[in-house]
Amino acid sequence: MLQIEGLNTYYGDSHILRGVDVALPSATSIGLLGRNGMGKTTLIRSLMGYVRPASGRVKLDGDDVTGWAPEKMARRGDRVCAGGRGIFPNLSVRENLVMSARAGIDGKREWTFERVMTTFPRLTERLSHGGSSCRVGSSRCFRSGGR
Repeated sequence: MLQIEGLNTYYGDSHILRGVDVALPSATSIGLLGRNGMGKTTLIRSLMGYVRPASGRVKLDGDDVTGWAPEKMARRGDRVCAGGRGIFPNLSVRENLVMSARAGIDGKREWTFERVMTTFPRLTERLSHGGSSCRVGSSRCFRSGGR
């Protein structure tokens, strides 16, 4: 479960996030929508430790992770599938997927190549295409073993 309580984040004197409160059950997918400058990226950066909130709390599965370093969040198994594709355009779709495969924090590889192909069936017809041609970024996020 993700719990955000009274989160306030600044860039210098600019108060970007103002008292954000959110509670999301585990295994929930959401999208953040809003105009440029509304705080979407700042929220993600605050959750993942790239920006330290001035006040408030971030809890994941009951653990207070407020202000943890990004590498500590990654070791814990937490991932963000950001809007950018995060791919290597000079590699094929298949090569991008193979390169990103790793076990989750429990050592299991729940997102096998076959499961990704079942979840994203249109990828099968694009495996030899360049990585920039389709949804490789989303698929790679699943293959990375994150929660």
